[in-house]
Amino acid sequence: MSNYFDIYNVGVGGQGILTISDIITEGAAEKGIGINFYPAKGMSQRGGFVRSQLRLGREAGAYSPSIAPGGADLIISMELSETLKAIRYGKQGADYVILGNRWLPTNVMLGKAPYPTADIVKEQIRAAGGKVHYLDPEKMPTGMRGNIYLLGAVCAHSRLLEFLSKDYVEEILAKKWPKKADSNLAEFRAGFAAQVEE
Repeated sequence: MSNYFDIYNVGVGGQGILTISDIITEGAAEKGIGINFYPAKGMSQRGGFVRSQLRLGREAGAYSPSIAPGGADLIISMELSETLKAIRYGKQGADYVILGNRWLPTNVMLGKAPYPTADIVKEQIRAAGGKVHYLDPEKMPTGMRGNIYLLGAVCAHSRLLEFLSKDYVEEILAKKWPKKADSNLAEFRAGFAAQVEE
């Protein structure tokens, strides 16, 4: 097992992709695992592109917080088309855990540009040497927000559990939002158990 683990997260504003990063960062810090967290929100409040970069196993401040192209072990995506922007950051054999939500930009809604299908996105990931773990949002249990559900799937289908155990992530969720502990844990466990398309 490598002592380092780099994660590149993408989505759009309002989905909660940065919350996933916060949970991983908090968990790593509490366990004494070196962590660099670099968020980039952009036009997040208007549904714009949001990304964050997490580098586990490195002393905070000792390394660049930015992941170089071809350097990420894991790509987490909450928006199908935004996944394409992250592919160049994945290393050979990287895991891509994707919740295939679709947020149509204006030019797509006006019929001036196409929106990629899930098959096109998967094909490009495989062509880049990545491993696809795709969650169909239509199959997500009713009433779930998605980000904690996706975090559960990330824990089930990546090396993150080599750094933070499933029980430990559940403990973080319960502590962080005690009034919503039951619903958050149910969402996390549903994502952990969800069937993914490879």
